[in-house]
Amino acid sequence: MDVDVLPACLTSGFGTIQYTMELDFVTIHRNPTHRVQVGSIAFGAGEPIAVQSMTATRTQDTGATIDQIRQLRDAGADIVRVAVDSRRDVEALARIRGEMDANLSVDLQENYRLAERVAPHVDKIRYNPGHLYHHEPEKAWRDKVKYLVDVAATHACAVRVGVNCGSVDPEKRAKFPAEDRVGPMLESALEHVDLLDELGFEPYCVSLKDSDPRLVVQVNQRFAQQRPDIPLHLGVTEAGMPPAGVTKTRMALEPLLTQGIGDTVRVSLTVPNPEKWREIRAARAIIEDVRAGRSGIDELLTALNIISCPSCSRVENEAFVQLAKQIEN
Repeated sequence: MDVDVLPACLTSGFGTIQYTMELDFVTIHRNPTHRVQVGSIAFGAGEPIAVQSMTATRTQDTGATIDQIRQLRDAGADIVRVAVDSRRDVEALARIRGEMDANLSVDLQENYRLAERVAPHVDKIRYNPGHLYHHEPEKAWRDKVKYLVDVAATHACAVRVGVNCGSVDPEKRAKFPAEDRVGPMLESALEHVDLLDELGFEPYCVSLKDSDPRLVVQVNQRFAQQRPDIPLHLGVTEAGMPPAGVTKTRMALEPLLTQGIGDTVRVSLTVPNPEKWREIRAARAIIEDVRAGRSGIDELLTALNIISCPSCSRVENEAFVQLAKQIEN
């Protein structure tokens, strides 16, 4: 296990998050997570923290998607995720892979069965436990996960279990009070990793994301306490437009990284297609600031909090960005 030198007094609470600008240094041990290989890079087990982003172009517009992947890779992205919703998207993904040597991840939505079609063309598969109920609802979720694991193992793909506050397993949500957003996410993630362990599948990581950075800190701390061996992908979902979106992400990532939690990160920003590189620059800055003992936050968020998707191929990104700007105005 590698050891990073990180600031000692960068602290967080679950109400107001406070930061100190001038920090002393201590040696902090990163969580002893297992190693996950994704194409040409690896994270976990003391490997450098990987930075990810996602294309916002229509996947079937292969030229624009290839250009955006190259833009993100040139900006320093270790992994780039692409959304696939249909067989035509799969055909486009195959053409994109033929033109690229980037480390590609695919975002499966409702139709988990697309996994066998996309797996030959990517290095990592992300599935959302809450979305497994949308396709073939009569089939047990455990059988669906076993299918995904079999496909991933056959094609040497890593897997991310991506739990999101906006699409939590409905059975889990029903077990907790309506005001408890952390409990359902945490139980869903733990249930899925237990199954992956039972199946003997190791190259996986977990993400637990919310639009509230305080809840991101809380749920990831609680998960890491119970399963410090599992690599965590960190981020604030639907963080919105910069600079507020970057600030909200810092509010979650700085305290978690300081505690040795987190092996891969994304800053999810609502920005025009030509500016997707800003996600990578922001993520790299957060990692370097934490490593150097600096906090990039000098004030708390007190203004209007706009929650907006960073976009992907499922929406018309440029129009979506304009809508977010109009709402902000």
